[in-house]
Amino acid sequence: MRRWDSWHRYTTLVMLAHAILTVIAVRERQRHPAGQPGLIPLTVNEIRRLFAKLVTSSIRPSGFHLAWSRWRRSHQARARAGHYRSRGDTDHLPAMTPSRL
Repeated sequence: MRRWDSWHRYTTLVMLAHAILTVIAVRERQRHPAGQPGLIPLTVNEIRRLFAKLVTSSIRPSGFHLAWSRWRRSHQARARAGHYRSRGDTDHLPAMTPSRL
């Protein structure tokens, strides 16, 4: 970007997009405060990735991307639980089903 005007427009659009994604993430956490067992809540980055894949990708069906997101979030929840367990921090262990522990 060579001029202030173009940089200002680009930065404003990026900040607006980030604000919209943040509002979506906060509303999702308010709608499902406990979340699903064994899944981390939707993050801004995950919502951005899902939005980009569902809007632009026509090769795979939308169910594929939603299932992939669910798998990623369950994997992240297991990794988080393992990290807390290795530190001995049982206060922050997420609520998981006994078969996953």
